[in-house]
Amino acid sequence: MKKRFSEEQIIGFLREAEAGMPIKDLCRRHGFSEASYYLWRSKFGGMSVPDAKRLKDLEAENTRLKKLLAEQVFQNALIKEALQKNGERTGASCAGARVGRRWRQRALRPGSDRHERQCAVLSPARGPQR
Repeated sequence: MKKRFSEEQIIGFLREAEAGMPIKDLCRRHGFSEASYYLWRSKFGGMSVPDAKRLKDLEAENTRLKKLLAEQVFQNALIKEALQKNGERTGASCAGARVGRRWRQRALRPGSDRHERQCAVLSPARGPQR
């Protein structure tokens, strides 16, 4: 919903009421409800125009930072979930399908120590295959 009155106008209304204008007349004259007046008074009471602008800027920044934090928390949760799934799959594949004779022969070939290191990292309890 678009706001009809800016912070400067609202503070002006509050100043008029402080100067002694009856609230009902003020509301009728400018076209807003008494509930809006009391809400504005609780939010902007005692503020000057620069203070109100600063409050609005801080609220916008706070909202932006909360969104960024929520996105980061969500991304971290996705990464943790993906790492857990990857860890289970990788460990099972190393302990299962690659433990056969062909994998051992490949690991013994010259220049293939990469396979040995990979399996040693993934399943350190087994030790190197020979």
